Amino acid sequence: MATLLEPTSRAAYAGAGLLATTAGIAFGHLAAALTNPAASPVLAVGSTVIDLTPTPLKEWAVRELGNADKPILLASVAVGTLVLAGGAGVLVRRSFALGAALLIGLVALAGVLAVTRPAAGATEAIPAVVAGLVGVAVLAFVTTRLHALAGARPTGAPTADTSPATEAVDSAPLPGTAQAVLGARHARTGRRGLLVGVGAVAALSGAAAATGQWLVRTGTRIADVVLPRPTESLPPLPAGLEVKHDGISAFRTANRDFYRVDTNLVVPRVDVDRWSLTIDGDVRERLELSFDDLLAMPLVERDITLTCVSNEVGGKYVGAARWLGVPLKDLLDRAGVGTKADQLLSTAVDGFTISTPLDVVRDGRDVLVAVGMNGEPLPADHGFPARLVTPGVYGFVGATKWLERLTLTTYAAKKSYWTKRGWATDAPIKVSARIDTPKPFSTVDAGTTVIGGVAWAQHRGIARVEVRINGGAWQVARLGPDAGLDYWRQWYLPWDAPKGRHLVAVRAITKDGDVQTPVRRTPFPDGSSGIQEVVVNVS
Repeated sequence: MATLLEPTSRAAYAGAGLLATTAGIAFGHLAAALTNPAASPVLAVGSTVIDLTPTPLKEWAVRELGNADKPILLASVAVGTLVLAGGAGVLVRRSFALGAALLIGLVALAGVLAVTRPAAGATEAIPAVVAGLVGVAVLAFVTTRLHALAGARPTGAPTADTSPATEAVDSAPLPGTAQAVLGARHARTGRRGLLVGVGAVAALSGAAAATGQWLVRTGTRIADVVLPRPTESLPPLPAGLEVKHDGISAFRTANRDFYRVDTNLVVPRVDVDRWSLTIDGDVRERLELSFDDLLAMPLVERDITLTCVSNEVGGKYVGAARWLGVPLKDLLDRAGVGTKADQLLSTAVDGFTISTPLDVVRDGRDVLVAVGMNGEPLPADHGFPARLVTPGVYGFVGATKWLERLTLTTYAAKKSYWTKRGWATDAPIKVSARIDTPKPFSTVDAGTTVIGGVAWAQHRGIARVEVRINGGAWQVARLGPDAGLDYWRQWYLPWDAPKGRHLVAVRAITKDGDVQTPVRRTPFPDGSSGIQEVVVNVS
């Protein structure tokens, strides 16, 4: 261990590379927080990795890792970066120029990826520039002192600080013992100075990273937003089955519990005072509306359940909320839709795009440009200041968050993010039922209990839910309150559970008679299908 800590050891120089890179990333993150959080070096690399990841691997990550997929990705990018940073430090032993070049190459890559992101500009390079300057400065600071302690300096390395007084002392002839004592004293002083310097750099880097993260979290002002009362309001939702039967999903999903699946490693920061919604393309009149303009229009409330296309059979990526917004029909009527468009291309503030069939948004369903969710302004995670809410289709074709532009165009002319990756252009939500209680492989007491959950078929509605136990006949479950075609239905079935191991299945039937299919399909390209079955142990 002592050898590893020697100033001439590879570990010491690798540590210098790690410290320099960490400091650069920290100050780069702070610079990004002041400009565009998505341009933070690690985030820029991570976002590009997401874009380049094959669809099967993305689906695996969403399915197996859930909400941990993004932290794991960022950790992987950080680890890979730090491994290369350690290599840069080792190179400095032989040539400072080589080590610094590798470090600069890392931040240059992050800078290029940042400025080539959709909707990015030249300012997105600032965090990478800051990271590079800080990283090289720290690398020079630490390696200079390591070279001085080691008594050797590789080609191209910076020279340690000296003073005339020190040079005079060093050059003066001294007895052997005195010279050794003085040398040891200088070494201790140098080590102490190195440790103090490293500690200061680490502390400043930690403060920079923490400050940057705080700025990112608090950058979007939502607390100041006051939503007007809707011109068309709904009565309060009735109490759900969860009040009587533990384990069934709440009738209304709280904002904090609502699923979030998107490609964003950091939530876009939006200045509501500068934000605007543009409607253009094949329209009679191009519109540009501020947030206040949007709030001044007639607002309506709608109870709508959203479902992510990545939701597996029995999955958790579905949620129900009361949305407040402007009917999309009002906006399109005001702009005047032309005769050539067949898709509505919606664009987020970060350049992310989603395409929705124009026939879908104009068939009479309650499509909203939503500004409120469950009685509050949209949370930042769910699209503040405005998002698209399209009942009856999966989110990847109708639920653009952080909305900035609506363009009437054609599929031949423009392709959205997911369309380019082979996903369906028209993806109606498939009828589905989920068992919330009992949980798979759980153990319950013998006797009277309840099997329960939720079912959804937005834009068609749920007419019936049926439960099958151990392959027997389908039994009709009891339904909870009805909040409309676009909202899910809770359901439950009383069960006199005998001891043993049981297989419980559930299916739903829509109001137009469509029975949930037992055929298993993966989410790609237009949503999963199949019937959920769970094993329950009764003791």
